[in-house]
Amino acid sequence: MPSLCHVSRRWVCLWAFAICVSPVLAASPELQFTLQKRVETKPGSGEFRVTSTVEKWNPRQTAIIVCDMWDLHHCKNAVTREGELAPRMNDLLEKARAQGVFIIHAPSSCMKPYEGHPARERAKAAPKASNLPTDIASWCRQIPAEEQGKYPIDQTDGGEDDDPVEHAAWAAELKAKGLNPRAPWTRQIDVLKIHDQDAISDSGVEVWNLLEQRGISNVILMGVHVNMCVAGRPFGLRQMAKNGKRVVLMRDMTDSMYNPARWPFVDHFRGTALFIEHLEKYVCPTITSDQIMGGKPFRFGGDKPHQGG
Repeated sequence: MPSLCHVSRRWVCLWAFAICVSPVLAASPELQFTLQKRVETKPGSGEFRVTSTVEKWNPRQTAIIVCDMWDLHHCKNAVTREGELAPRMNDLLEKARAQGVFIIHAPSSCMKPYEGHPARERAKAAPKASNLPTDIASWCRQIPAEEQGKYPIDQTDGGEDDDPVEHAAWAAELKAKGLNPRAPWTRQIDVLKIHDQDAISDSGVEVWNLLEQRGISNVILMGVHVNMCVAGRPFGLRQMAKNGKRVVLMRDMTDSMYNPARWPFVDHFRGTALFIEHLEKYVCPTITSDQIMGGKPFRFGGDKPHQGG
C-alpha cells in the first residue's frame, strides 16, 4: 500500500500538470449564431416568412470555407467589390481562427502557387474519409428542394455588370499582363492571410476528408460568387447541405455575379439579396459576420440600406 507521503506527492504532480496544460485543454467558448431561413407558411402557398433560430456551435467542430476570393477576375466591378469586402473578411478569419475555428482557403484552379505550403500539404495528406460522398468531386447546380421554387435571377450572360467600354479596357489590361482575360486569377487575394495551421484546397474530396478527419459537422461558407461558385462548387453550399453537414452562408461576406440588365431588372445588390433569399428557402440558413465580429453586418458602399441582405 503506498504511503500517504507518496500519494500526496502524486496529487501535487497531477495538480501541477493540470495547471500547465489547462490553457491547451480548456474548451473554447461556444460560438452563438442566429440562423435565418425562410419557411413556407402553408405547403404549396409560395408565401414564406423569415424565421430565426439561435444555435451554439463548438468552434472545434466548425470550419470556414473561403470560396474563390481570387486576386483578379474578368469582371472589373467584381474585383472592386472584392477589394472592399476582403479587409473585413480577413479580420473575421483572424478572430474565428483564434477561437478555434478551422479555416479552409479554396481559391479554385490556383493550387500551384501553394505547393509545399503547410496548409496545402495538410489538405493533400488528409486520410480518405470512410463516408466520402460519391459525387463530392463534382459541381452541384441544384438540389431537389430547389425544384419547388423558381430561380430568382437570370445569370445566363455570366452576370458581368461592367460598363462595356470599361470592360473592354479591363480585358486589354489583363491581356497586356499576359493573363487570360476570361480567367485571369492566379491565387487568393493577398489581403486574406493564410496561416500554417489552415488548409488550402479546391477539391471537394480533400475538403470532405479534412472535415471528417477533424470531426467537423458545422460549415460556414463565405466568398464569391454566391449564385455560382459558393453555391455550386464541390465544396459549396449544395454539396455540404445534401451530404449532411450543418452548413450556413455568411450572407454579408459574399457577392454575386448578376447583371441588372437581366431579369428581374433590379440593381446588383438586390439581385444578390434575391439569390440569398432563394438559398434560405431551399438550401441552407444564413448568418452575418457581426455574430463573430460584433458591431454591424458588412454592407457594400453602393448598397442602399433598404436593399441589403
